[in-house]
Order: sequence, then structure tokens, then C-alpha cells
Amino acid sequence: MAAGMGSRFGGVKQIARVGPRGEAILDFSIRDAVAAGFGNVVIIVRSEIEADIRAHLAQLHDGVPITLVRQDDLGPARQKPWGTLHAVLSAADSLTDSFAVINADDYYGPDSFVLAAEALASLDAGHAANIAFELHHTVPPVGAVTRAVTAVSDGYLTAIVETDGCQRLSDGTFSAGGEIVPPSTPVSMNLWCFHPSALDDFKGMWQSFHRANADDPKAECQLPTVVGQLMAGQRMTVKVVPSTEQWIGITNPDDFELAKAALANR
Repeated sequence: MAAGMGSRFGGVKQIARVGPRGEAILDFSIRDAVAAGFGNVVIIVRSEIEADIRAHLAQLHDGVPITLVRQDDLGPARQKPWGTLHAVLSAADSLTDSFAVINADDYYGPDSFVLAAEALASLDAGHAANIAFELHHTVPPVGAVTRAVTAVSDGYLTAIVETDGCQRLSDGTFSAGGEIVPPSTPVSMNLWCFHPSALDDFKGMWQSFHRANADDPKAECQLPTVVGQLMAGQRMTVKVVPSTEQWIGITNPDDFELAKAALANR
């Protein structure tokens, strides 16, 4: 998913050159996904950045089957994208097999893509997977962030809670929402694995959302929210697959140098 506005970052962060040879985070993700056995790459963009992303990809991924789709083609027209569930649906025609979903500006590490490929191989209708990360591998050295903290029972997701105040404290402990939590607390960073039959449920959820929010210029239909609703309706179960990789991402301008340093030897 590479159609975000990048308002906090202040530019097209999807192709911000953080790698030692001018790579963007999505370039590392494409490489790792292909190495893990993924056959096709579908990149969801918006019209005004399509040309820039297409030109960037052409420099680095010759021979890799990459399809670009425009999220705004799905409509209805609006300046702000409609959210991550809408983004996935904009690519539905290209998703004919089980598929993983990632954020273009998040780096998940090679082992995470191997775990995703393994999870996808065993998925059937009504089942999904989330590759979850340990909290201490997703927070900056200093400062608090918001993370999607997961509740897990017997290896399956029971809830996702967007939690403010996730941070590393000065004494080395970790806090989430004002409470001390184990550093290994699993959080979702939007690396999902779905069976293609999920798209039918996604379409129905999007239609209901749009009927209720058509006149709200800021409303977003988010993938974790919809997954939670499908779980509550017993239409989807989600296996939580733990990854021990170090997550790397860029949301704010200050994140750029941290990501660049972390990727220097990749």
C-alpha cells in the first residue's frame, strides 16, 4: 500500500531514499518478498504519484513482475484516500490467489516475509494471519508512538487496540497506554495474510462504511477495524504469527536518519 498522503513526513515517503544505494523501504520489501517465494508484486498508488513511483521501480527491479493500481480509480473521488481497506479493494482484480498486505513505508525484515509465505500456503476461506512484532522492536529509542497492540489466545487474534504512549522508558522497561508491559508484547504493523475469498467480505464492509460516511471528508475505512468486525461476526479467524525481526519505518521527518542508519548494511 503506497497511496498515503505523507502529510506528517512532508513528501513522497514511499520512495524516500533511505538505503545505501538510494533504495526506498519498498525496494527492500520487494526484494525480500521475491526471495521468500512471492510471485507477483501489486503496488497501490494514487494518480499524482504514480509516475514518480513507476520511474523509481524501473531503476531497481528489472524482471520482477510488478503491477501498479491506482486507489483513486476505485472512487468515489476525494482528496484524502479512503483508508487501507479501500486500498486493498482497489487492487482486487489483481488478487486472484492468497496474498499478503504491507505498508510501503514499513520494513518488516526478510524472515517476516518467509513467515508470511508459509502462512499463506495453508490458508483457506474464513482464515487469515497477522505477522506480529515484539513491541520493543517497533518503538524508537526516545519518544512515544501509537501501536496496534494485539490480544492473543491460543495463537489466535482476539482483539487489536490502537494504543497511544508506546515507548521505552528510561529504566529500560516498556510502556503501552500508561501501563508497563513485557517487551515482547505482540503488536500488529499491518502485515496481513488473506485468502482471496476475504475480498467478498471486504466489499460488503466497504459498502456499509461508505453508506454511513459518504459525506465525511476525513473518514477512513481501515483494514484492522474491518478484520475485527469480521472476527466479531465469526466470519474470520486470524492466526498470529510472531516475528522477531526489527521493524523499521518512516512516519515523521525525524525517522529518516534512524531508518537510514538501520538499513546501511542491508
